Amino acid sequence: MDYSKCIICPRECGIDRTAGETGFCRCPDVALVAKTMLHKWEEPVLAGSGGSGAIFFGGCTLGCKYCQNRAISASPAGTPMDSAALRKEMEKLIAQGAENIDLVTPTHFLPTILPALRPKLPVPVVYNCGGYEKAETVGKLNGLVDIYLPDMKYGDNALAEELSNAPGYVETALSTIREMVRQTGNVTFIGEKMVRGVIVRHLILPGQVENSLKVLDLLGENFRSGEILVSLMRQYTPMGILPAPYDRRITDEEYEAVLSWMYLNGLQGFTQEESSATEAFIPDF
Repeated sequence: MDYSKCIICPRECGIDRTAGETGFCRCPDVALVAKTMLHKWEEPVLAGSGGSGAIFFGGCTLGCKYCQNRAISASPAGTPMDSAALRKEMEKLIAQGAENIDLVTPTHFLPTILPALRPKLPVPVVYNCGGYEKAETVGKLNGLVDIYLPDMKYGDNALAEELSNAPGYVETALSTIREMVRQTGNVTFIGEKMVRGVIVRHLILPGQVENSLKVLDLLGENFRSGEILVSLMRQYTPMGILPAPYDRRITDEEYEAVLSWMYLNGLQGFTQEESSATEAFIPDF
């Protein structure tokens, strides 16, 4: 896997990033690190008492109109780092007490990230991504990632194209999550800390309860108990100028409807308090 004919993500732009060409993600052939921090707001089984050692990468393979990290994703931003510099950042976070290394939106920089993960780090590695990945690409991470944290944003491909410019999102994300589960096996804990497995995140969108129900149906149909946990997020915060219904937060009624459906599908995991739907929880980039 390299940058010279980039087919890392499902878009398969085929451009030569080493020659300065840019594809959908508009990123160069070196990792852009927008922020590193001890992130206290990840799921409690990940953050623990020390926080996740989050590394936020600039750019993205998606184009979500409602993105909360648009300051670094829409126009790729960050400090250029090669593999050696990236490894040093990981080690700094571990020295500060990070419970894990949390790679946030990393896929488009995998040729830089992969060497930085060797030799294996002394804490779990979390791969925190949008779900729009190639299973073949995720396969390159086998043995290097302990916990996968993908999104399953959509159960409706038309909505995925409208809001994230992501054709074929549903089938692509399901295939990717299957590969992640294949690698990690069932969710594993040591005490209250998750040390291996897959947590699938789903952000409920205002006015799109039906989409959320489809997502939960798909997860319930495709994965057995113990293979995944679900993190049901109600933190949608309107960003910029968006048309209705995306100009508001979700309602209690919308959240309760989706939460009930999650349990009807036999899915276990995490829920969120309403207080998380605020810009105060978005990292300062």
